[in-house]
Amino acid sequence: MLPVAEAFGPLLLSRPPTDSMPQYYDSLEARDPGERERLLMAALAGQIAHAKRKAPGWARILADVDPADVTGRAALAKLPVTRKSDLAGLQRGERPFGGLNATLAQLGKVFVSPGPIYEPEGRGRDWWRTARALFAAGFRPGDLAINTFAYHFTPAGSMLESGAIALGCTVVPTGTGQTEMQAATLADLRASAYIGTPSFLKLIVEKADELKTDIRSLKKAAVGAEYLPPALRAAMAERGIRVLQSYASADLGLIAYESEALEGMILDEALILEIVRPGTGEPVPEGEVGEVVVTSFNPDYPLIRFGTGDLSATLPGQSPCGRTNVRIRGWMGRADQTTKVKGMFVQPSQVAEIVRRHKEILKARLVVDNPGGTDRMTLQCEMRGMPPAGLAQAIQDSIRSITKLRGEVAFRELGELPNDGKVIEDAKKYD
Repeated sequence: MLPVAEAFGPLLLSRPPTDSMPQYYDSLEARDPGERERLLMAALAGQIAHAKRKAPGWARILADVDPADVTGRAALAKLPVTRKSDLAGLQRGERPFGGLNATLAQLGKVFVSPGPIYEPEGRGRDWWRTARALFAAGFRPGDLAINTFAYHFTPAGSMLESGAIALGCTVVPTGTGQTEMQAATLADLRASAYIGTPSFLKLIVEKADELKTDIRSLKKAAVGAEYLPPALRAAMAERGIRVLQSYASADLGLIAYESEALEGMILDEALILEIVRPGTGEPVPEGEVGEVVVTSFNPDYPLIRFGTGDLSATLPGQSPCGRTNVRIRGWMGRADQTTKVKGMFVQPSQVAEIVRRHKEILKARLVVDNPGGTDRMTLQCEMRGMPPAGLAQAIQDSIRSITKLRGEVAFRELGELPNDGKVIEDAKKYD
């Protein structure tokens, strides 16, 4: 039996909605948060043991970790973060998935993203867990949906198709491009649902208007993969099309999704979320912006403390829709803020090391500008009270030691630096 199923029992296994549960995809979404956390932590040791036993890559990465010791968030936070940016290198060392996959013969598909990075898809129902997000977006059994995400190389088309089929929808795999044909298909089949990017939805609607094609059957849209402008959502709502978005990755599948409340994005049920300071594995205080790090319970492709490279922050409280899981603010930029200074790369992990050397620094932000055309680094440091004598010079020495570049120091009051997740701000200007 799979380690996840053993730990969670029937409560982890997603079930399609029934007439007795019309509001939520399943009962998991409204369960007590404490019970959810208890079950997640109870399953954690088993999933780590499974990863070490079945995946040689995880056996190497977690060589010094005793799975039995990892039963809570504090212990989890001590494990190394494996980032998406590491995958191409890991996969060059061990084909095809860097040894991070626990199964191979049982896989159904392999996708290719730029890098190249190879991503597996298993054979199970709703393997990417996207049905939950589609249900929240209003998709129901019997809906006919056009899926405009790409079906070649990258997994987005397959990810959403599998969720829609699991939900009981009929899918038209239209893929990308050909807006005139997309509009005609919507009209001819009287499709009620759209899956794809928000910008392509806009293009199809505009093409339908241009051709005077009747697409009034379209009532709901599940979008992702790019920014959803509020003006576009409002414009679609005026046409009777409700647009909700989800956040997923080719490695993890569904991460979070919007509900009708439109207040943040709700974390998927079978994940552990951490928000960490960019360049480190250290969790940030609640509400502070940092890198999204996820531990999944996928038995085929277990990802332990997987750094997505995306920035976000948790929101306080629960969603007004009644779903009780953690909410995030959505995608807020990239965590990999590596910047070139005088021909040398400076990385967030180097800033983190400087902060570790000086306990007086509560928060830091390296600002890189170029007055007069010459690159300059200034480490802005939040502190409590006045800095002790000699601290500025000591920090400058650490900057030079760690980055091999000279840098200045500026002290800031507590709370003065913006809460945007930036550890390095590239403020260089070019004429």
